[in-house]
Amino acid sequence: MKSIELLAPAGSPEALDAAIGEGADAVYLGLKDFNARLRSANFTYAQFEGALRSLHKMGKKVYVTVNTVFEQREADRMYQFLKYLNSQKPDAIIVQDFGVIEMCKKEFPSLKLHASTQMNIASARGANALSRHGVSRVVLSRELSLQELRGIKKETNLELEVFVHGALCISVSGICLFSSFLGGKSANRGMCTQACRRLYHRLDRSEGEGYYFSPNDLQLLERIPDLSAIGIKAIKIEGRMKSASYVGAVVSAYRLVADAVAGGDENDIQQSIEQGREILRNDFARPKTQFLFGGTLAETQKRRERREEGELEEGFSNKIDWLNPQQDGGTGISLGSILKFKTSGENRLALVTPPRGIKLSARDSVRIHRSDDSGRVSQKLTFAEKASGGGSAKGYWISAPEGSIGDHVYLIQTKEMRKRYAPVITQTTTGRGPGRDRAPICSLNIQSNKPKKGKDIFPEGLYIAVSRPEDLFIVQSSRPQWVILTLSQKNAKYLLADKNLLPFKPAEIILALDPWFPQDISNSVCAGYENESIENAVIAKKIKQLAEKGYHQYIVNNPGHFSMFRDIPESSAAKDKIKLIAGPWLYTFNSWSLSFVSSFEGVEGFVSPLENNRQNLERTLENQKFLRRKYFITVFAWPPLFNIREDLTSVLGFNSFADNKDEAFMLDSGYEGTRVYSKRHFSIVDKIPFLKEAGFGRFIIDLSGAPLKKTNYKDLMRALNENNGNIRPLPNSSRFNWKDGFYKT
Repeated sequence: MKSIELLAPAGSPEALDAAIGEGADAVYLGLKDFNARLRSANFTYAQFEGALRSLHKMGKKVYVTVNTVFEQREADRMYQFLKYLNSQKPDAIIVQDFGVIEMCKKEFPSLKLHASTQMNIASARGANALSRHGVSRVVLSRELSLQELRGIKKETNLELEVFVHGALCISVSGICLFSSFLGGKSANRGMCTQACRRLYHRLDRSEGEGYYFSPNDLQLLERIPDLSAIGIKAIKIEGRMKSASYVGAVVSAYRLVADAVAGGDENDIQQSIEQGREILRNDFARPKTQFLFGGTLAETQKRRERREEGELEEGFSNKIDWLNPQQDGGTGISLGSILKFKTSGENRLALVTPPRGIKLSARDSVRIHRSDDSGRVSQKLTFAEKASGGGSAKGYWISAPEGSIGDHVYLIQTKEMRKRYAPVITQTTTGRGPGRDRAPICSLNIQSNKPKKGKDIFPEGLYIAVSRPEDLFIVQSSRPQWVILTLSQKNAKYLLADKNLLPFKPAEIILALDPWFPQDISNSVCAGYENESIENAVIAKKIKQLAEKGYHQYIVNNPGHFSMFRDIPESSAAKDKIKLIAGPWLYTFNSWSLSFVSSFEGVEGFVSPLENNRQNLERTLENQKFLRRKYFITVFAWPPLFNIREDLTSVLGFNSFADNKDEAFMLDSGYEGTRVYSKRHFSIVDKIPFLKEAGFGRFIIDLSGAPLKKTNYKDLMRALNENNGNIRPLPNSSRFNWKDGFYKT
């Protein structure tokens, strides 16, 4: 049997040496720009060129991460970077931005493209949509079960890559705004601050505090035979910010199992798994989980039913094995908290109490985690000695130039772990890097969609977005231009019911599709869908029926969405009436991504990403007066900060929480998962007059999320309509990135 490709992280030259030394088939690495781990060491151009030459001589592969979105002002730099990579010929580049795909397709067609997990591809529909644009491999979302992976493989010819080990994001990758909302450090720009792993408290301050969204680490060592059997091309280890010793240990464990699986002997496979487990016991990371690999929707449903019937207590009383709110954001072996300090010569020493059997030595590495969760610092010990009186129970005095009593300390590496590997980079060049070329002007072929007789497809005015059909009755009082309704499975069922009553006609309703679009799951236990797939199979089927009932306008937020509208039969009267709007989660931050998205059939409008800023929006649409008439700008919203494929309300036992600065958040949970929203709204409603002067005329008031209250809606509409159109800034609101843009290093 052919061996599955073992792909390892190389966040530094030392980690590269460890990965190759332990038998990785390929590595993925980033340079100084446009990669999703800007906080890791990364590679200079000279180091990259040296590594590329050496690895290709060894028969190893190199994939370069270009997996962030870029703004219009960065188009020249992106073009220069891609031209440089094209000249160096890595085995592939890993991309997130559709604009990178478009630029490569038009200017550098020989560059091989892999879709990053940041692109949020979780279905065969999504994979196949990218295949038509030259993508050869997809790094699938980590939230998928084996059953779903098997289904995807059956329905696509693309190479599939799956994460098997390392840190997990609580949110579905690619649709997280949490770090960006709190300070402009966007996960889509490689600047994630892991705000989800911080210390939080319930809004009523009952039940103490917790790390409510701090997951365990992924480990699928035991499932490599399953992944190989269904035809997964590559297994991927997370860890470009991890040490060389960590990378070496993990690669060695997975190399054992991958080789045994290729050999095909069942006894060898089981023995290699046991040996691999033993190696991974010392990886100094978090407790391990298989996450959602076995499928959890049935368990989620049972939890909800038990809580509704009063069988589960409030609080974190029904654990799931991948989440532990009692676990802080640290990794490594806990050495307990700092008990006290003393001074010895020039050393400031701290007393800690390691678990029985753990011995500490100078040159071990530790991480100190502030007790108030305000920060973390790593250091190599210059001093470590048992406390007087003997016995590990008495603790150790360790060097601690930083830290306070009560801070948590973790052992992250011992001096014995510093195994030396043969260097991969044996020779470097000057590594000139990219040149200074200007990017070609990206032609936007959208002019063919100009409205006839001057009539716009989507009229100017306010569009009100809500999550529930009952909320439509509240917003009808202000008679918005049209309304936008979230197309959940529950809402689809309601709209298709024979006797549903709505205050708006189907022609006045735009249905918004969720960006999280996973592969089918059959025989679901979710209420009302016992004999159907509850995820995109249901939505695909329902869209045909909804189109026949007159629902012809949709906001699409995932590449896989587009294919569902091709499923509508040519004979259907609704076929030519479908109008699509590219949603904010497609991240059209530049003219190249606009060009890519507009190539999909039926696209007649665009929603600016929530993270966008005015300067970038105007640069992207410079000299595009007609295109501005196709743009929708969200001017009010409670931003959905991250998406979780689990009903966390039934797990945590509450639906609102706050951080140590009393920034408040709320959970909106259901059978389809959980979204976390800020309780501080985003608002640029006072900028509407200026946006109109700039040629924009379609504005979204997004009230989706929590159930809409009539009084809150009336107050908002009153604020919009008073002072003869001279709208004032709303109090206690956030501008998000609108004024200052992304955080700049």
